[in-house]
Order: sequence, then structure tokens, then C-alpha cells
Amino acid sequence: MHNGATTSSVKLPHPALPGADWADSFTITTSQTGITPDVAARKIMESRPGWVVRLMQFRDLVMRPFGLKSGINDPDNADIIGIFPVISRSDTSIVLGLDDRHLDFRLIIEIEETATNQTKIKATTAVKRHNMFGRAYLATITPFHNRIVPAMLNAAYRP
Repeated sequence: MHNGATTSSVKLPHPALPGADWADSFTITTSQTGITPDVAARKIMESRPGWVVRLMQFRDLVMRPFGLKSGINDPDNADIIGIFPVISRSDTSIVLGLDDRHLDFRLIIEIEETATNQTKIKATTAVKRHNMFGRAYLATITPFHNRIVPAMLNAAYRP
């Protein structure tokens, strides 16, 4: 069984980034069980559709003159998933993120086993904007972000 990714609520402040002033969250339910937060995060990051990869390459190219960090790419490092360093881990969640001049960013992947032998996977993004550039950047990327995260969840956990 598989349900497509849906939006879910986020309460701020969030423990993964107490100073966050913006957040959103998407949840998907799968019949797969025994999923760890690390496995879910890796599968989600490795399931980027081609259009997302191209969009991120374009973003990196356009933003490079502004000194925007583009993440780290080291597939052999257990403390980097996709392009993001691991900030913290627990049995039910993993926090990835980067801090930059314009904003701090966290991606929180939470796993919840349900009573019906399904797994809920929740991907929460929390952002702390530091300045006008951070506000402008987030306002610009939010429409894309709102398509990218569900697309990655759906690609990772399609039926």
C-alpha cells in the first residue's frame, strides 16, 4: 500500500532548529516496515527525479556568485546524506542541514511504525532566516520546494 505525500503540520519552535522562523512538512505512508531514519533519508535523497537534479544544478550555478553553499557530495561518508551533513540521529529521526550567512536549514526525517504494519515517513524542513537575502531566497524557492519534497517522497516510496 502507498499513499502519496501529503502536507502535515509543524509546530515552531522545532527542537532541530529552535530559532526557525519558517517550516513545512510532508508525510508519506508505506507498507514497508523496518525502515530506519538513515535508510529513509538516503532513499529519499537518492530518489530525486531528473528534473529536480537539473533544477538544483541551475540553482547552484545562479547562486554561486552570492556565496550560497551547495552542500557536500561525499557518498562514502556516513555523516553526509545526499549533499547534507548529518546534524543528529536517534532511533526515530535523523536531522540533516547546513548553516549559511543568509539562513540555517534543517531537514528532519522522522519514522513512525503504525499499528496497521505501515510506516509513516515525515520530512520536515525548518529554516532560520538571518537577513533580507535569506527571506528573498526562501520566498523564491518555496514554490519549487513544495513540489520537490513530495516528488522525492513519492519517488522513494512509490507502490
